[in-house]
Amino acid sequence: MKRIKLIIFPGYYVPHIGGVETHVDEFAKYLSKDEKYDIHIFAPNIPKYKEFEIRHNNVKVYRYPAFEIIPNYPVPNIFNIKFWKMFFNLYKIDFDIVMTRTRFFSNTLLGFIFAKLRFNKKILIHVEHGSAFVKLESEFKNKLSYIYDKTIGKLIFKKSDYVIAISKAVRDFILENFVDDGEIPIIYRGLEIEKIEGVEENKEIKERFKDKTKLCFVGRLYKWKGVENIIRAYIDLPNNLKEKIVLIIVGYGEDSERLKKLSMDYLNNGIYFTGRVDFEEAVAIMKASDIYIHSSYRGGGLSSSLLQAMCCGKTVVASPYEGANEVVFNGYSGVLLEDNSPEEIKRGIIKLIENKELIRIYGKNAENFIKENFNWEKSVEEYKKIFESIKK
Repeated sequence: MKRIKLIIFPGYYVPHIGGVETHVDEFAKYLSKDEKYDIHIFAPNIPKYKEFEIRHNNVKVYRYPAFEIIPNYPVPNIFNIKFWKMFFNLYKIDFDIVMTRTRFFSNTLLGFIFAKLRFNKKILIHVEHGSAFVKLESEFKNKLSYIYDKTIGKLIFKKSDYVIAISKAVRDFILENFVDDGEIPIIYRGLEIEKIEGVEENKEIKERFKDKTKLCFVGRLYKWKGVENIIRAYIDLPNNLKEKIVLIIVGYGEDSERLKKLSMDYLNNGIYFTGRVDFEEAVAIMKASDIYIHSSYRGGGLSSSLLQAMCCGKTVVASPYEGANEVVFNGYSGVLLEDNSPEEIKRGIIKLIENKELIRIYGKNAENFIKENFNWEKSVEEYKKIFESIKK
């Protein structure tokens, strides 16, 4: 049996924390159960970890020297000879398929170069996770990012042999801004449902705030996630409601200190930051909470934390962005907002607090929906059909 050799160039990879990282890792884990596939991953070594590692079912991971010019955007350390040795060693392996993930990472450009700028060109599959242009604090950096997207990003979409979107929002964004071809399949991610089910709720938080309604957010603390709007919504709640509610913010990022300052006197007095925690602890805190708040701006493809919270049976108050309008059904599995403004988030919170039975009903509906529709075995089979059709 001839094995299909696949190499993936993700923007980041575990132990770096984020939705794309877990998406790629779980994808590799479930695909590697099929012995027909020989999987390699080439990723920046941020945070510094093992340069070579074998994960799951013989998935080979190479982590090259890299650094961040700006937070969350790694670039290869081209001044380090080790990077070049690792990169050129890839040419010794006769890969069948090259896969890149998310257009705006430098590692995607690296994967494009590896696949197409060579005499013996390789099949390139690009999987897009983003649904908006990059938004940073600096307008100058936003402009540079836009120019990069419209040149390098567009080139990647045009020259890839196959483009896959991880959500409808992502597909619409691609078609509106980069290509005219409507034949872009959507393949949703799966969830490790049994792993999530095996995590026990955080008893300390449950007991500490036993008389409070617990709001929760989990994710990287940067502009795109809109966490400042949750904080503003909390502060603006009527005092008689606010004294019955706590907001627990789980995660870390470049906005951590700014968000703490924004919390003012409510920091550790109604608003609590946990800092960086691992996957199991994040899920444990979700399970101990009552309501999950999804506050993202336009941009991401489909929030992993949102899906995990729904899998935990949590009702959600969600902005329509980052794929939420594809999985949250207003009045059935949560409160789907018109946008991510503080006023809208506040409205969603009040609606649930004033009718707590909805919290239980929506949460159960959310859990059932996720378990029926986000299965890794099913998702991987869809990828395999594409791989095998291309090889033929």
